Amino acid sequence: MHTHSVFSDGTSSPEEVVCAAARAGVQLFALADHDTTDGVPRAQAECVRHQIDFVPAVEISTREHDHLHFLGYGVDLQNQRFQQFLAQNRQNRQNRIKQIIRQIAQSGVDLTEEDVFSLAPNTVSRAHVADALKKKKIVPSRQEGFRQFLVPGQVGYVPSAGVTVVEAIREIKNAGGKAVMAHPGLTKDVWNFPPWVEAGLDGLEVFYPSHTYTLKQELLKIARKYDLFATGGSDYHGPHAGRITTLGISIPPPYSDRLLRKLLDK
Repeated sequence: MHTHSVFSDGTSSPEEVVCAAARAGVQLFALADHDTTDGVPRAQAECVRHQIDFVPAVEISTREHDHLHFLGYGVDLQNQRFQQFLAQNRQNRQNRIKQIIRQIAQSGVDLTEEDVFSLAPNTVSRAHVADALKKKKIVPSRQEGFRQFLVPGQVGYVPSAGVTVVEAIREIKNAGGKAVMAHPGLTKDVWNFPPWVEAGLDGLEVFYPSHTYTLKQELLKIARKYDLFATGGSDYHGPHAGRITTLGISIPPPYSDRLLRKLLDK
């Protein structure tokens, strides 16, 4: 329900991600690349081949926190307004990354726009900056690239240039999708559910690899309070991203039952 491919900051093709999901026994799959749906048709075709239930999806970043992201499930891929919205988000990302590159280069590090953008066929991100630094042997890993250059307090940090949370939710809803808050445990300091629910928030990604039992119970309580459905995902970025390398996450009933009703009418 939460995977990424080379169309954003993942390291595998959509087909490779689906094949890995099939090997892991995944039953419900969504490719949710950042600010683009361009890889979704390829993932869907591969899911058909493997007989995996599929939901079209996207992950939208916001400017209110580097990790305050919202997943849009079941969005209409042909909705022109939504595609224009995503295109503007990608342009905002490009502007941010260009500023990051300038700041890093001005600090004396040999880094160019070509180094970074050549690694990003669709949606560029800070991960591609880190990958470029790794490719040039300036850092040993993507994670170290973030730590040394791209987080607050470091020379290459530039605040997110995304949309507001309310804008993200409303655009997902306007495209016929369900809006779900991604990895809420990473942004607990900025939770503000009343206006988000008013804007149309549908669900919370309760089941997530770094969420503790206590946090899951807190999120389930919030979900009950605002009548939100619970979902989950591994946030898989591929075997070469230096983070979680397993696909799939177990969502226990009755939460999985409600999820299937919401997304697949089952």
